[in-house]
Amino acid sequence: MRARDYFEETWEALDANRGRSLLTILGIVIGIAAVITMTGLIGGVRESIMGEMGANRARIITIGVGSGIKSTDIDSLKQSVDGYEAISLTNNAGVDLSNSSQNGGSSDSYLQVQGVEASYFKIMGTKLIAGRFFTDMEDEEAANVVLVDEGAAKRLTGMDAEDAVGQKVRLVNANFTIVGVYESQAGLSSILTSYMPFKTCQRRLGYPGSPAFMAIGLARKDQDVMELVAETDAWVQKHYHIESSEDHMGQYDVSAMQSAIDQVNSAMMTFQLLMTAVASISLVVGGIGIMNMMLTNVTERIREIGLRKALGARSSDITKQFLLESVILCITGGIFGIVFGYLGSLAVAQLAGSLLASAGFGGITPVLDLASIAIATGISILIGIIFGYYPARRAAKLDPIEALRYQ
Repeated sequence: MRARDYFEETWEALDANRGRSLLTILGIVIGIAAVITMTGLIGGVRESIMGEMGANRARIITIGVGSGIKSTDIDSLKQSVDGYEAISLTNNAGVDLSNSSQNGGSSDSYLQVQGVEASYFKIMGTKLIAGRFFTDMEDEEAANVVLVDEGAAKRLTGMDAEDAVGQKVRLVNANFTIVGVYESQAGLSSILTSYMPFKTCQRRLGYPGSPAFMAIGLARKDQDVMELVAETDAWVQKHYHIESSEDHMGQYDVSAMQSAIDQVNSAMMTFQLLMTAVASISLVVGGIGIMNMMLTNVTERIREIGLRKALGARSSDITKQFLLESVILCITGGIFGIVFGYLGSLAVAQLAGSLLASAGFGGITPVLDLASIAIATGISILIGIIFGYYPARRAAKLDPIEALRYQ
């Protein structure tokens, strides 16, 4: 038989039992939809977390010392450890906006301020919406300039991002010029955030010349990040006269964001495997339903099978015919499952986003890659082959004479 003949007969057989076929593939649809929903949602959560870490996340190293870090320390680090593309000192502070006329009495009365050097934005891959980043010169001169996120721009000026650039705002009893507006981080959408030059932050919100909270470095593209972490760790111990000890909590910390990324990926993978295992139960039930329907089909079509064999059909032809019917059923279920799964991931992501909004987290966009679709399709085909093989072989082994006598 030609391949076209197989498909034509398969379509006729399935079309004759439309209702039964749709009910049979329901288990496959549910199983595949569950896998796709979880895959898309977990991918969206992962991308959301990674987005918060910055564009160069895998190359970022954080350095914190209990006694604080000074500019001279960073200069010494650069001379001693060759492997950093850029390093920035950072400090955290905050500004109370409750008495600000621009705030308009809003409950969002706190502006989170981070003092950073100009290289920080390259390290973190900060994305501008409007305006520019501040310069090394503005940092050196402790200029009264500030970068704000979209929410802070709206709250402080009552304007959109483009119009807010160049506006002056009153912060800590001084006028600051908004030089740029950057894209809000996904998980901090309801928190007002801003960046000031490091020395400006020291002068206005801290103590001039005081050590930084921490330093953030960007490893070179060809640099082994974990090797650089080890070199930096050794330098910190030597420079700050910290004895090598497994218990150095509170003294210093040198860590790579790659470690956090690995932990996130590991946690997401574990959760995905767990959910896939649960969804697999539905797939097995669906596969049993496929086998049951195919066995019923064989029973109902015994005389047809006997007639085909009498007319010269080989056992392999009968096997292929019934196996193809099983695979087509499963592929159809897989297609419906992929569609419903993606729609389900959108619905669950929207629900999760609304529940997390009160905690300050932004929305989640499901991420569904081609690999997930290919795996779902492959699983559907595999189920069709596994659970359709026994009914197909049973049909192929029927004795044509006995089959023709069957009433």
